[in-house]
Amino acid sequence: MKTHLDDQLDILNQHLLEMAMMIENAISSAAKALSERDVELAEKAIAYDSNVDQKEKEIESHCLRMLLQQQPVAGDLRTVSAALKMITDMERIGDQAADLAAIVRQLPVQGDRLPMRHIPEMAQTAVKMVRQSIQAYVGENMELARQVLEMDDIVDGLFIKVRQDLLQTIRSREDSGGEALDLLMAAKYLERIGDHATNIAEWVIFSASGIYKDAPLLGEAQT
Repeated sequence: MKTHLDDQLDILNQHLLEMAMMIENAISSAAKALSERDVELAEKAIAYDSNVDQKEKEIESHCLRMLLQQQPVAGDLRTVSAALKMITDMERIGDQAADLAAIVRQLPVQGDRLPMRHIPEMAQTAVKMVRQSIQAYVGENMELARQVLEMDDIVDGLFIKVRQDLLQTIRSREDSGGEALDLLMAAKYLERIGDHATNIAEWVIFSASGIYKDAPLLGEAQT
């Protein structure tokens, strides 16, 4: 028989999926704005951040009510506790997406633009990591969460390629320094988004197993 706690957990999952969609849209919009030098789209991507912040507060309130009123234990307690940790990283992803979009404001719209090699792929991978980490939480799928951890290596590798390309560009084109540094910062924001998605995946694994970063947390053993 389904309990009131089960219903509240379902609502929590729905809230998390909604927040995930917000940050996915923010990352995708910011990356597209960067690629197309579209300031109007960048402003829309920045506007997502306030919605993400509001959703974080809603989920936090929901989790705290569950803890106080339902007093979940064992696996259910881990589920709620993990959600509280996850929304912190999700909110920071929203911040990073807004920072990424803000870079578009200062990039030249006309003239000979620097190539955007590897950055679009970084954005696509980061979005996939966010989506998959939340799907892993809702589905209690540790294997899916572990795949997110592996994808972080892809994002890190792409960041190294972006940095190398931009350093070569700066050496060959003295007038490219400012734009190259902006693009390098954009890639760094995407790399940080990958790190936050990795954190989410690690909390998913904790929620399902009681193990956090390969070690029991607060004396919990794997179940």
